Amino acid sequence: MTIFFIWLIAFCLIAYFVNQRWSNGVSQGLDKVLPGFLKSDGDNRYLWVITLAVLGATTLVQPVEMLLVAILLCLIGWGVSALVSWAGNKANF
Repeated sequence: MTIFFIWLIAFCLIAYFVNQRWSNGVSQGLDKVLPGFLKSDGDNRYLWVITLAVLGATTLVQPVEMLLVAILLCLIGWGVSALVSWAGNKANF
């Protein structure tokens, strides 16, 4: 239960500070990293604030698990890209 309260406090603080700094730099930094269809302009502001707060709070509370998830996602992405490349070489156009 203590971990939940720590996570909840971290979530609230991160969401508050990201929302406060949204137009001063968070939005521009996020737009540099994301592809065009995921840009943070318009109605996506609160969605990205909540997403960043959840990721930040979870990283603060469980950093090892988040690192393992990131490594796993990178390995899956690498495997999929290798499979697509292999299938592209085998296809006859």
